[in-house]
Amino acid sequence: MILALTVSFQAIAPGDPAKGEKLYNRCSSCHAIIKDGQVLVKGGITGPNLYGVVGRVAGTESDYLNGSERLPIGMFTDDIIRAGQKGLVWTQENIATYSNNPIAFIQEYLDDETARPNMSVKLKKGGDDIAAYLATFNE
Repeated sequence: MILALTVSFQAIAPGDPAKGEKLYNRCSSCHAIIKDGQVLVKGGITGPNLYGVVGRVAGTESDYLNGSERLPIGMFTDDIIRAGQKGLVWTQENIATYSNNPIAFIQEYLDDETARPNMSVKLKKGGDDIAAYLATFNE
């Protein structure tokens, strides 16, 4: 029983936000962090704004910012939207798991081997640290 509790604790242990900040460059080619139109962390617009992602229902970010121009979001796959409709809310733990293998995560969550997210990049390590860093950008 003690072993199970230890393994369980390790699985949900929070990452290190300082390490995550250093690793975030892997994410910034597609994602920016923007609050109320103010760019906090520069990045691409092919992925959703990651400000407030921890606690957000998957597939619900409302817009992107390209310079000072807001663009309507249409980049989510139907499968990410479907996962959100099924109840997927982003947590530090599932962001870390998702970033390790996005396709496998969505397929397992939806119990659908044909499901695909837009993100196909797999982070072999550091997902827990990046998730902890993203958690610092919540209200």
